[in-house]
Amino acid sequence: MPVIPTSVNLFQTCQDLYQFLFNCQQTLTNKMQTKIISISREILPIDPLVVLEEICQPYQPHFYLEKQIIGEKNIHKNSLAIAAIDAATYFTVKSGNRFAQAQSFIQSCLNNTISLGATHLPYSGPHFFCSFTFFEKNTQRNLYNFHKNSNYQQKSSINHHFPSATIFLPCWQITQQNDHNILVINTVINTSINIENISHKIWDKFQKITQINHTQISTLTKPYKNLRKININHLQEFKKSVASALDLINSNSLRKIVLAHAIDIYSQGNFNLIKSLNNLRFIYPDCYVFSISNGKGQNFIGASPERLISINNNQLVTDALAGSAPRGKTPSQDAKLANNLLCSEKDLREHQFVIDFIIKRLQYLGLKPNYSSQPHLLQLSNIQHLWTPITVEISQNIHLLEILAELHPTPAVAGVPRDIAQEQIQNFEAFDRSLYAAPIGWIDHQGNGEFTVGIRSALINGDRARLYAGAGIVAGSKPDQELAEVQLKLQTLLKALV
Repeated sequence: MPVIPTSVNLFQTCQDLYQFLFNCQQTLTNKMQTKIISISREILPIDPLVVLEEICQPYQPHFYLEKQIIGEKNIHKNSLAIAAIDAATYFTVKSGNRFAQAQSFIQSCLNNTISLGATHLPYSGPHFFCSFTFFEKNTQRNLYNFHKNSNYQQKSSINHHFPSATIFLPCWQITQQNDHNILVINTVINTSINIENISHKIWDKFQKITQINHTQISTLTKPYKNLRKININHLQEFKKSVASALDLINSNSLRKIVLAHAIDIYSQGNFNLIKSLNNLRFIYPDCYVFSISNGKGQNFIGASPERLISINNNQLVTDALAGSAPRGKTPSQDAKLANNLLCSEKDLREHQFVIDFIIKRLQYLGLKPNYSSQPHLLQLSNIQHLWTPITVEISQNIHLLEILAELHPTPAVAGVPRDIAQEQIQNFEAFDRSLYAAPIGWIDHQGNGEFTVGIRSALINGDRARLYAGAGIVAGSKPDQELAEVQLKLQTLLKALV
């Protein structure tokens, strides 16, 4: 990917931008040739969620991801928020090796990209935003969809909202890391495009972004109180599924399976995406807060505690996250629950399944992972988990998506053995997972990237939302306790949706 050395304060006028794009167009040699122009520029601090609210249209795809690292005394030591809006170029996969196809698409784009501006700054240059459904192939068995103003469950797949894989390079990307903001503008040019028109559109939108007069959404919004709820798989049916799964475990057909529960909720008006996301980031500052839009009216949002993979300068980090307990109402009760979790044979065994799987898959790729022999506690506002971060140094000849293809799905969201667990999930669950418990994240032009797991999540469609949560079933699990766990996890979204 060519990088053109330029002043970070390039394009002081629309005419400057026009002249540059016009010169690029003149280098194209045939009608079929295209170029992607990626312009990076540092701007004054502004909340990317505000930019998403101000400039994103409902018919445009978007991707939003935010995370904060909390230090001692609840001080934010580091924060990152990215909003990617509209698509300069877009790619979906319906069948075949989706991770390999995604990698090929990204590389093809980079081969035709010219990057310029403040390219030395973090999060500059082209970034590709990706979502993959939990299952690679759609299944038409036992799938249900929303049906407006009806108590009946209508048989049809909801996976058509989100293909097996979606990758897009945004027209507009705004990233805030601590107090620094970088804006990336991507546009595709060819021999037939009207350079004058595209220059004016870019310049006008750039002016709008830089002139937004409020820098942050700072207030919480009370969630809806009068929501109508319908359990997709009835509470008793979920408990029966857990009991049946335990039968398979006792017969040695499985060692672990993760079963999800879903509820549909209906409000009197459309849910407000921005206010809901803002609530999530205030209520769950220690989670990945995310939103993915297909540009057709459906948004998948959530607050996930689980990092699937991050790569920065050839340093890979992944999380083993399994084994859960509620938080206590008092410090002494909280400490007791935490100690019980750290000493729970059942939860430690469930956690070890995830560690063993990740280590094995990384070693299969020739990598040498490092991790602590004792799990840590990841304590969230309403739940705590056993957590083991795993690190490894990787070489430049292995792509993030190659590793992702090996890791997804981990036993934290599927089970052991993985293939049998996935088959049984489709037998037990009366709904399609779609993006639930699936990889969602981004990859930059240098191979860096970060993916979270789409848990504690909801699919929003106007005035309807489907909420998802799951629980890991192993020997010793009890149906009542597993149901209580998923109901606790469902509160993540119920406390935040507006």
